[in-house]
Amino acid sequence: MAMGIAPDVGAPRRRGTARFGATRRRGLGPPSGCRLRRRIPTTRARGSVVVDLAPAPRVAVRPFAVPPRQADRTSILDFRLEDHMTVTSTDTSTELLTRLRKAYATGRTRDAGWRIRQLRGIEKLADEREAEIAAALQEDLGRNAVEAWLGDVASTRAEAAYARKRVRRWMLPRPKSLSINQFPALGWVQYEPMGVVLIIAPWNYPVYLTLGPLVAAVAAGNCAVIKPSELAPATSALLARLIPQYLDPEAVVVAEGDAELTQSLLAQGFDLALYTGGTEVGRKIMAAAAPQLTPVILELGGKSPVIVAEDADLEVTARRIAWIKLLNSGQSCIAPDYVLVERSVRDGLVDKIVDTIALFRSEEPQPGMRVVNHRHFDRLEAYLESTTGRIVTGGRCDRDTLTVEPTAIVDPAPDDPVMTDEIFGPILPILTVDSVDAALDFIGARPKPLAAYVFSKSLNTQKKITQRISAGGVVVNHVGMHVLAPQLPFGGVGASGMGAYHGRYGFEALSHRKAVLVKPFRPDPAMNYPPYTQAALKIMRRLF
Repeated sequence: MAMGIAPDVGAPRRRGTARFGATRRRGLGPPSGCRLRRRIPTTRARGSVVVDLAPAPRVAVRPFAVPPRQADRTSILDFRLEDHMTVTSTDTSTELLTRLRKAYATGRTRDAGWRIRQLRGIEKLADEREAEIAAALQEDLGRNAVEAWLGDVASTRAEAAYARKRVRRWMLPRPKSLSINQFPALGWVQYEPMGVVLIIAPWNYPVYLTLGPLVAAVAAGNCAVIKPSELAPATSALLARLIPQYLDPEAVVVAEGDAELTQSLLAQGFDLALYTGGTEVGRKIMAAAAPQLTPVILELGGKSPVIVAEDADLEVTARRIAWIKLLNSGQSCIAPDYVLVERSVRDGLVDKIVDTIALFRSEEPQPGMRVVNHRHFDRLEAYLESTTGRIVTGGRCDRDTLTVEPTAIVDPAPDDPVMTDEIFGPILPILTVDSVDAALDFIGARPKPLAAYVFSKSLNTQKKITQRISAGGVVVNHVGMHVLAPQLPFGGVGASGMGAYHGRYGFEALSHRKAVLVKPFRPDPAMNYPPYTQAALKIMRRLF
C-alpha cells in the first residue's frame, strides 16, 4: 500500500479534487491509499480542501513460492527453510536477528496482502491442528480438550480473524486537523511497523499467549522472534514445528530455549519486546531491555480482586467466580485471586461457592487439579499450611501427581502469604468486609491489579467501583470476559504491567505512529524569519 505524497502532476483531475487549487500545483498532496474523502480546513475564505482518497495502485509482493491466485487460500506453503530452529548461543541470536532484519528490509511485510496471509495462517493453524494442540496441552498442563479449545484455540482463532478482517482499514493514514499557525499544510498520522519484535511467551496459555501477540505483530507488519516457555516443552516443540508451515519462515521464527536464551535475545536489541508472565521476571525483562533502549510491553499479573455487594445474585456470582478460578487449575493471570464480600451475604456466598465447586468436579476421576511443576506445587502447599483462615472445602495436596484440591479459605489474615503473593492456583481466599467502601480501601492500599471484578445489581455501586478502582481492566457481573473482546484493550497498570494489545490496540501498540506534515514552498512570509519586527511579532503572537 503506497502511503507517500502524491502530487498527481499531469494526471487527469478527478471529480471532487478541484478545490486543491494552488496547493496541488505546488506539489502539496494528501496521504495516498485512503478510501474516504475528508475535508481539511484551511485559512482560505472558502473553508476547506478536499483530500482525494482514491486507492493507490497495489504492487503485488509475494514472498511465497505459490501461484498468485492461491496465495491467500494455501494452508501449508512450500517454504524453503528448515521446519524450525533452536537458538542456543549469543552468536546464533545475532545471526538470527541479522537475518530477520534482512527479511524486513525487503519491505514485503509492509504489504497488506502479506499481513492478511499471516493472519489467515494463524487461523488455519488453530483450526487444522486443534487435536495436536490439545494433546500438547494435556502433556504439559494436564488440560482437558474442552479447556484447550476454549483457552487456547478458539481465543487465538477469534483474535486472528478479527484482525484479518480489519487490517487494511487499520493501515490507512489518519488525516488530522491542524491549527491555524500551520496553514497552508496537510497533516496525518501514518502507521509503520516497528521492525523486528521479540515475543516472550508464558507457560500457562502457551498457544494463545504466543499467537495472540503474534497476531498484533504481523498485523502491524513486523518480523518476529517467538520465544515459547521452556516450562511447556511439548507445546513449545509443537509451535516450533507448526509455525513455519503456516507463516512466512523468513519473517517469523521460533527460538526454543531457557532463560539464558531470553537474556541473549534481549541483548541483541530488538525494536520492541512483548513479555507475558510474572512481575518479578517482568522486572528482569525490563532491565535486560534497558541497555539497548528496547521498548517493552509487559503483560504481568497481580492479585485480581472480586467485590461482591449485598445485592448481588449469589448463585450466578458463585458460578462465575468458581468457573474462571478453576479454569486451567487457577493458573490464569486474570483469575480471581481473592473475594471481598459484604458481611450480610458472606455465608450465603461461601455455601454456594462450595456447592458449585463440588458440582463442577463431580465427574472428574480425582479431586485434585494438576499444576505445572514441583516448584509451583510446593508454593501452593505452603500457602495452605501457613494460612490462618478457615478452609471450608478442599485443602489436600498430592505431590506425586502434582495435584491440589480446589480450596476455599474464609477470612485469612491480610498478611498471610496467600494474601500477599499472587496465588496462581486453585485456592480462593474469601474475606469479609463491612461495606463496598471498605473493600475499595482494601484494594487501594495494595499494588494495582491486572483485573478487578464487581458483582452488584446497583448501577450506582457499579459506577462507584469502576471509577475508583485502578486496574488494567474491570468487569461487572462476570469474571475474565474482557480478555476475549478484541474491541477492548488488554493490559496492566503499575505493577501489573505496561502497554496493552488486542484488536486495533495491538496493531497500534506494535506500530510506530509517524507524524507527517506537508507544506508547500509558497507562501513563505518574510515575517517568519529574523530580524523580527514588532509588527511581525504581534501577528505571530496572535497566531500562536
